[in-house]
Amino acid sequence: MTSPPDLVRGDDRIRRCAWGASTPDYARYHDDEWGRPVVDDTRIFEKLCLEGFQSGLSWLTILRKRENFRSAFADFDIPTVAAFSDRDRDRLLGDAGIVRHRGKIEAAMANARAALVVQRDRSLASLFWSFAPRGRGLAPRTMADLPAKTAESTALSKALRAHGFRFVGPTTMYAAMQSLGVVNDHLVGCASRAACARSRKAMSALPRSSEDRGARRAVRPCR
Repeated sequence: MTSPPDLVRGDDRIRRCAWGASTPDYARYHDDEWGRPVVDDTRIFEKLCLEGFQSGLSWLTILRKRENFRSAFADFDIPTVAAFSDRDRDRLLGDAGIVRHRGKIEAAMANARAALVVQRDRSLASLFWSFAPRGRGLAPRTMADLPAKTAESTALSKALRAHGFRFVGPTTMYAAMQSLGVVNDHLVGCASRAACARSRKAMSALPRSSEDRGARRAVRPCR
C-alpha cells in the first residue's frame, strides 16, 4: 500500500508528514515537538518570540539558531526579558548567532512585558489555550487541507495585540497553535498524529492564574 503524496515512509519505516522527513532537524522537531501540547508559559513565550523572528524566513533557519536564541534571551525567562534595557537590545543587534532585526528584537522585549501583564490575572497558557477550536471537522489528509489561518487564530491574534504583543498576526498565531498542539495538524497516516492525540488526552488541567501557573503542566518540548 503506497502512502499519500504528502506522507513519507522513512528508512526507519515510520510514516511522517513529508515536511518532517526533509532534513534531520525537521525530523526531530516533527517527531518530538510539533503538535505536542504545551502549557508551560516560558515555552509558549519562547514560541511566540521565535515565530515572530521567523517572519520572512524559513522555520528551519530559526530552528537551527534556537539554542543561540535561548542563550541570548536568557532561556526566554519572561521577567528577565521584560527587564532588558537598551544596552541588551544593542547586545542582541550585535549577536551573529540570532536574527539581528531591530523590530523583532524590540518586539520580543515588548512581548515579555505584555506577558507579565497577562500573568497578573491568568497564565499565558490559559489565555492561549482558550482559543483552542471546539471542533475541526475532517482530519487533514494532505497539506492542501491545512489553512493558513482560522477564526480562532484571528481571535487569538486580536487578544494578544490588545495586551501589547507584537508580531502576532493570525497566520503567525496559527503556526504557533500547530506547533504547540492547540491543534493537531499531523496528517492522517502520520505516526505522530496518534501520539499527539494521546498527549492531548493525557493533558492535565490548565493553570488558571499566576499563582498556579507552574503547578500543573502538560507535555513540554524536548530541550
